Amino acid sequence: MSKLLARRHRVLRARHVQHSVAVAETVRARDEANAIAHNAERLKRVRAELFKNGDNHVLGGAFAAYRELAGRLEQAGKQLEGALYDARRKVDEKDERRIAASRDREIAERLRDRARAAAEEAVEARIAALPYRRMQMMEGESS
Repeated sequence: MSKLLARRHRVLRARHVQHSVAVAETVRARDEANAIAHNAERLKRVRAELFKNGDNHVLGGAFAAYRELAGRLEQAGKQLEGALYDARRKVDEKDERRIAASRDREIAERLRDRARAAAEEAVEARIAALPYRRMQMMEGESS
């Protein structure tokens, strides 16, 4: 029975490592998504502040440069929105993997506990089967 128990321990260690890796990947994906969202917000703020300087008398060349910059910032914002969508999808996928790894780890823990209990029962049955032990048990009951 100890071979089965040792095998269950190995499986449990592997499942624990898989769960840890899945958690780390999920956290990394969330951090990436948060960074992209933060950059998108910064881009929106920069674009909004571009024309808030209060100077209504801007020369034509400067105004054209402002508009070009605003257009580029808008395009970059749209690209970041796409990247954010992909990053959030990636977070969801990593979270599903983490949940599956957690489930597998819990199953491995239950199997290990069952194997441990079966091994203990087998040892107790062997001890109870010994003639000397049976006599001690009978003497203990009659006392």
